[in-house]
Amino acid sequence: MTTIESNVTQAEPALYWRLWKTVPRELGFLVLSLPVAVAGFVVSLTLFSSSFGLIVTFFLGIFTLIGALYVSRAFGSVELTRLEWAGRPAFDRPVWTPGKPGFWGWMRNALSNGHYWLYLLHTMIINFVISLASWTIMVVWTSFTLAAVTFLIWGGFAYPTSNPHISVWWTGTDNFAIDAIFYTVTGLLSLALLPFVTRGLVLVHDIVARVTLSAFESDALREKVAVLSESRGAAQSAEGHSLRRLERDIHDGPQQRLVRMQMDLAAADRQLDSDPEKARGLIAEATQQAQDALDELRALSRGFAPPILLDRGLVAALESLGDRSAIPVRVIDELGGAQLPQETERNAYFVASEAVANANKYSASSAIDIRIWVRRVLDDDASWLDLTISDDGKGGATAIPGHGLAGLEERMRGLGGMLEVRSPAGGPTTVIANLPITITL
Repeated sequence: MTTIESNVTQAEPALYWRLWKTVPRELGFLVLSLPVAVAGFVVSLTLFSSSFGLIVTFFLGIFTLIGALYVSRAFGSVELTRLEWAGRPAFDRPVWTPGKPGFWGWMRNALSNGHYWLYLLHTMIINFVISLASWTIMVVWTSFTLAAVTFLIWGGFAYPTSNPHISVWWTGTDNFAIDAIFYTVTGLLSLALLPFVTRGLVLVHDIVARVTLSAFESDALREKVAVLSESRGAAQSAEGHSLRRLERDIHDGPQQRLVRMQMDLAAADRQLDSDPEKARGLIAEATQQAQDALDELRALSRGFAPPILLDRGLVAALESLGDRSAIPVRVIDELGGAQLPQETERNAYFVASEAVANANKYSASSAIDIRIWVRRVLDDDASWLDLTISDDGKGGATAIPGHGLAGLEERMRGLGGMLEVRSPAGGPTTVIANLPITITL
């Protein structure tokens, strides 16, 4: 026997025994399918038909119809749960959006949502018909299998006492023996085929449920559009917040110092001939104002991409950021040589610089750790850049609207990422940022 033939021979029994493992759950599903289907059929049909009789009252008829839709939704959800319990793969369930606020929005959403009507069709007609057929096949097959396999136990009692064949084992006739052989062989054969029967019947329910009860492809598209719209709004809000804050900081900081420096230089120019000493004092004050304005401009520029980020990458830029920090910063590089898009590096640097700035201002910590690594998601084509900034300070950091951490959260949502702040009272504080990326190795 060749290696390929040996592998095939071993794989077939393994597959067969895996089918047997799910038989108890599939039988449980099939046994309950008809009672559940009958209950759904009776309740949904009663409500649906009653809604037409009550339509003259309008509101009562509409409420009854919506009641039928909601009952069908409940029975459809139960069917999906039962199928998953029976071993079928998970379903993409519809997202039951509430619709527009208010009574009319709720009513319009219930009556215009196609999923409600498909669930009603499934509960009131399709599932009842399929469950009746599958339940009948399952009952007949399992009953015959059980009866045939145990024929040797009860078969003798099925013959009348007056029938001479009851003494088959003693008279030497073979009628009972032939019956016993026939029923035993067919019973064992039907028992061997039972996993295929139960799997086939459950598959019929599964296919129908995926067609009528699963989410539409358009649902995922609408959800993506909604997420993108929310992300775009968050990005615009974050950008507007950043611009307003930058404008405020420039106005309150460097601009005021430059105005003061201009006034000092003008006063020094007037005093230069009459009082040189006073003029030199004014020039010294102007020089200090210029230095302070330069320091503030450098601090403000930390939110922008520094040249070192473009020239040497994110790790070098973070190390340079740490060198300028009043609190010692340790950069833990776990990128593994992955090359990141410049836009991803720029946003990661912005998050780190904002978090480090907040730690310097408020944390009263003695050390800051910045850790970066790439997380690959097996079930998704995208990977993530994970960035954590932690300090050993006093904690208590919160995202207050209009302040730094809230702006970071909006920026992350705009990028399709996430930001989490863990800062219990007493510390430590950890800022976790997850940015979607495309890896280039």
